[in-house]
Amino acid sequence: MQSMQEYIEEAEKALLHTYNRYQIVLDKGQGVHLYDLEGKQYLDFCAGIAVFALGYHNERYNDALKAQIDKLIHTSNYYYNAPAIEAAKKLKKVSGMDRVFFTNSGAEAVEGAIKAARKYAYLKDGSYDHEIIAMEHSFHGRTFGALSVTGNPKYREAFQPMIGNIRFARMNDFDSVLEQVRDKTCAIIFETVQGEGGIYPAEESFMKQVKALCEEKDILLILDEIQCGMGRTGEMFAWQRYGVKPDIMTTAKALGCGVPVGAFLMTEKVSESSLVSGDHGTTYGGNPLAATAINIVLDLFEENHIIDNVKEVGDYLGKKLDELAGRYDCIVGRRGVGLMQGLVFDRPVGGIITRALSKGLILINAGTDIIRFVPPLVITKEDVDEMAAILESCLEE
Repeated sequence: MQSMQEYIEEAEKALLHTYNRYQIVLDKGQGVHLYDLEGKQYLDFCAGIAVFALGYHNERYNDALKAQIDKLIHTSNYYYNAPAIEAAKKLKKVSGMDRVFFTNSGAEAVEGAIKAARKYAYLKDGSYDHEIIAMEHSFHGRTFGALSVTGNPKYREAFQPMIGNIRFARMNDFDSVLEQVRDKTCAIIFETVQGEGGIYPAEESFMKQVKALCEEKDILLILDEIQCGMGRTGEMFAWQRYGVKPDIMTTAKALGCGVPVGAFLMTEKVSESSLVSGDHGTTYGGNPLAATAINIVLDLFEENHIIDNVKEVGDYLGKKLDELAGRYDCIVGRRGVGLMQGLVFDRPVGGIITRALSKGLILINAGTDIIRFVPPLVITKEDVDEMAAILESCLEE
């Protein structure tokens, strides 16, 4: 077997250099821990960037996928398949939405949401110049449509021109949204809790004001729940905390807990006046294997009371992070909801994250000065205590 360093050297020769990877090769996982090729254990507070909600090596999850692999992995969307039908029914139930389109990823879900919104507007007046309002500091993905509504210029500038007719407002600043509204505004899109942009939850008043505006002017509200959804905030989807239902919603990441799958969902009103046969498609989206992952994930969320655990342990995590912020002047704030939290520092956090990794703790950033905490949703208070002790030892250094 090759050494970890040999694998890393081969990767540097073969893979496109679009990531500055940490110098470990992960090999396996168990529960809330990962192990590298040399057998070193890491407490995981990243969960594959909010993906592995159920932890690693969940036997029920693994067995369901193995059984489906032996039965049927893929078939075209020209045909029905039972796992996708079951997954759509379950996803409708937990979301309260009416129609589902399965995708391969979150970015692809955002692409579909944008297309649906523009088609909805086109059918109203037959014109092609409709506009979408997005938020500054947002992140929706790397494909062209998703990148066009991502509110961070550094991600967009080398790839201009974007799709066009996008205006940016400020999260939780309703007046800034009003300033961008035009007769041709067809949709407003934002993350219910901004992730990459710094762990900024939407305020209830902002959500309700934007929703009322959308209803008044027949503008579609698109909520991106790719990172903050699937139980991470203590509700199945973060918008459910406010009772502000979107017209279109995107989801991915923990939806498949490791199997690449996403979805965009919409109300019946939007589905009746937007995408029709031939308007949109996908080769892999909703295939039997991906849909099986969704089914077992939603089953295990219910059986294992995952959301109850998020509420309890999320509160505890928030308190522990507040305690750290109170003891160290370099920490200037904490924000977040449930098991989606951020510690804000007065300096870049890369060195702290690297030190934590050397001590067996996996963390990630959200911007240069924020440590993001998005662990598996099955973590315990004891895991939080261990994380806090390791992080504090890094801060002491």
